[in-house]
Amino acid sequence: MALTPNDIHNKEFHRGFRGYAENEVDEFLDEVVREFEVLLRERQELRLQAEDAEQRLSRFQELEEHLQRALVVAQQTADEVRQNAQREAELITREAQQRAEQLMDEARAQLKILEHDLLERRRELDVWKARVRSLLESELALLADEGGSTAATREE
Repeated sequence: MALTPNDIHNKEFHRGFRGYAENEVDEFLDEVVREFEVLLRERQELRLQAEDAEQRLSRFQELEEHLQRALVVAQQTADEVRQNAQREAELITREAQQRAEQLMDEARAQLKILEHDLLERRRELDVWKARVRSLLESELALLADEGGSTAATREE
């Protein structure tokens, strides 16, 4: 059974021969009651603070568990994202290499076509030069013949 301030205040002592001075005992008991009331209030406040601290600790522990789970999920997600990015990068690299090879093959084919066309144009140019040369030589020969005929005609 817990002792209360009322228990102390209402406590009565039996009187004996040459007992204590009643006023001093009453004053001391009143002082004890006041101190006891203060202690009880402090104890109650501490109990409430302890309960509040326990509740907050419980909430913090729950929060810590949630954060740890979230951290694990975030780490797993980051790992998955990293792996997916790596796979995607490898795929993009392979596709880029294939496309580069395809473009190089197309460029080589175009180069062969252009080289062939260049050879054809050079042949055509050579033929055209030969024709122009032949035409010019014929014209020069005609001019030379006409020049000789004109000179002969003048002499006549």
